[in-house]
Amino acid sequence: MKPLLLGVLGCSLVLTVRALYSSSDDVIELTPSNFNREVIQSDSLWLVEFYAPWCGHCKSLAPDWKKAATALKGIVKVGAVDADQHKSLGGQYGVRGFPTIKIFGANKNKPEEYQGGRSSQAIVDGAMNVLRSLVKERLDGKSGGSGYNKQQSGGGSQKDVVELTDDNFDKMVLDSDEVWMVEFFAPWCGHCKNLEPEWAAAATAVKEQTNGRVRLGAVDATVHQVLSSRYGIRGFPTIKIFRKGEVPEDYQGGRTRGDIIERAIDLFSDNAPPPELQEILSEDILKKTCEDSQLCIIAVLPHILDTGAAGRNGYLEVMMKLAEKYKKKMWGWMWAEAGAQMELEASLGIGGFGYPAMAAINTRKMKFALLRGSFSETGIHEFLRELSVGRGSTATLGGGVMPKIQTVEPWDGKDGQLPVEEEYDLSDVDLDDFDKDEL
Repeated sequence: MKPLLLGVLGCSLVLTVRALYSSSDDVIELTPSNFNREVIQSDSLWLVEFYAPWCGHCKSLAPDWKKAATALKGIVKVGAVDADQHKSLGGQYGVRGFPTIKIFGANKNKPEEYQGGRSSQAIVDGAMNVLRSLVKERLDGKSGGSGYNKQQSGGGSQKDVVELTDDNFDKMVLDSDEVWMVEFFAPWCGHCKNLEPEWAAAATAVKEQTNGRVRLGAVDATVHQVLSSRYGIRGFPTIKIFRKGEVPEDYQGGRTRGDIIERAIDLFSDNAPPPELQEILSEDILKKTCEDSQLCIIAVLPHILDTGAAGRNGYLEVMMKLAEKYKKKMWGWMWAEAGAQMELEASLGIGGFGYPAMAAINTRKMKFALLRGSFSETGIHEFLRELSVGRGSTATLGGGVMPKIQTVEPWDGKDGQLPVEEEYDLSDVDLDDFDKDEL
């Protein structure tokens, strides 16, 4: 077993640490407040590293990233985002591990993942290859330059901002199960005009990241004065948060898209139901659950004949409590009966520890960690907390690929039944025919 590499299982660590880059470097520091201006609205090709100051791989990359930035100065822009501090930016671009490098080329709204080497030379070569392709596309007339469509409000779409009125507000917002962030604006307000592209971009990102569970709307308070009066709107723009059955809350955060998205994700997490706890019944179920999640928490529970329904439900209840506790992580939670998925157990090395057992799997990196403590709310919480702060131990999943998953029938929720033994009728057997010595 190897020491857990920070970032392998997607970690967050609350420590006071220094940033990896400074103003003396040629690496441009990017934050939610300048990202749109510097990157999205730029005609330049950008390489952007999303990092965490505590991440060992990020620290190792920093000298080469700086060298590459110096070599590419004036040709390709090289930036870095402290995604541990600015989680909204990392979340906006689907960053799940550190370091992650994104290429913002022709279409700034759809960056590509950098897949090349991590040496300064490899980074420079990769950047120049992308640059040559970009220039060729422009020569062929296939690219519009930066790919930033100003009519789409800085990376978002106005259609994702819901227009709210005196007539539709109660039905759309107050009667809705979704959480709403609503901007009250005036068309003549300069601050409202500045907020408009940020609000539109945030609306698009929030719609995608919360599957429509958090929505952004806008009210022209100069036209719909009933709403403006009802909620005491005295200045523009004013943003309020609406949850069903609760008193509206004033939004107190920043006005950049990153700030808005971060608050929306928090609202989504606070109101989201815990993830579904699924039995591993087929390869499709495992694949979908784990590929959609940063981590997959898998338990192997004792056979039903060993625990009965009450015992199994006790284990499942513990898992559901932990799924609720860690729901903001948006991990996948699954279980299987001992012996039902033998190849999975073998890949995880579970057999030697008995049942119940548990593993946390990162299918993106094919790494896993095993629960060594008790299968209890306290024991599992400690296991997951250690992973979340980058401690513990990990290993590569057997063979570096997901094992074969058997298709099985779901548990019916009942106690197990012993197999029925065939009965033999001995009434017609003449025991005198047997040698008495054999009896």
